[in-house]
Amino acid sequence: MIRMLLNTKKPSVLASIRKIFEKEHEGDFWNTLSEEEKDDIRQGVEELNSGNKYPYNDIMSKHR
Repeated sequence: MIRMLLNTKKPSVLASIRKIFEKEHEGDFWNTLSEEEKDDIRQGVEELNSGNKYPYNDIMSKHR
C-alpha cells in the first residue's frame, strides 16, 4: 500500500488520503473551539446546573 502511495501520479488520490489524515488529527470538536467559545459553554453548563433553565419555546418566541 505504501509503495502504491509513493508511486501514484494522481493528485486526487493524494488529496483524498490527505483529507483522511487531516480528519483523523482533528480529534474532538472541543479542541477546535476558541477559548471564548469554551468559556461560553462552561458558563451555560454552570447556569443549567444551578437551576437557571428556560423552556425552549419561551426563548424562541422572544427571538422570532
